Amino acid sequence: MSWIKRLFDLVLSLILGVLLLIPLLILALAVRMSSPGPALYWSDRIGKNNKIFKMPKFRSMRLGTPALATHLLMNPESVLTPIGPFLRKSSLDELPQLWSILTGDMSFVGPRPALFNQHDLMAMRSAKGIDALVPGLTGWAQINGRDELPLEQKVALDCEYLLKKSFLLDLKILCLTGIKVIARKDVSH
Repeated sequence: MSWIKRLFDLVLSLILGVLLLIPLLILALAVRMSSPGPALYWSDRIGKNNKIFKMPKFRSMRLGTPALATHLLMNPESVLTPIGPFLRKSSLDELPQLWSILTGDMSFVGPRPALFNQHDLMAMRSAKGIDALVPGLTGWAQINGRDELPLEQKVALDCEYLLKKSFLLDLKILCLTGIKVIARKDVSH
């Protein structure tokens, strides 16, 4: 299964990278024009076996914003760039992660990579063996609540994915993710 998943990730990320090249460049330009700073934000994230890797996202927050999970910020709306709410609500800020999928740091499907300082989440995942999985652009937890789930429930859903993972389940998760993103459901600003 792992070589099939990796081949799928490589082929799909290359195809999407080519198809989305112009939209990616337009989004990068929009980020740059709407606020000072780079178009991409490279976040330290936790990958397979709890190794740190750099994950790119289109920058939706102002420079100097603390590296915290959004729900831990006092007033997240106050640190968003002018284009930030649109990027986050549409999930377009996630598109640069195609690079992480291409390099093998991420997969299309797996548990979402934790921030380097989310020690509680890392400990809970490690206790269940979830840290052995390559993190994903989307996952079982994302289609079952996304940003609205408490950590314990996210970890339970990640554990369920670990036990049931298959190529067909990955395809189902990708399809359901597309539906959620188009419906803009369960996304925090």
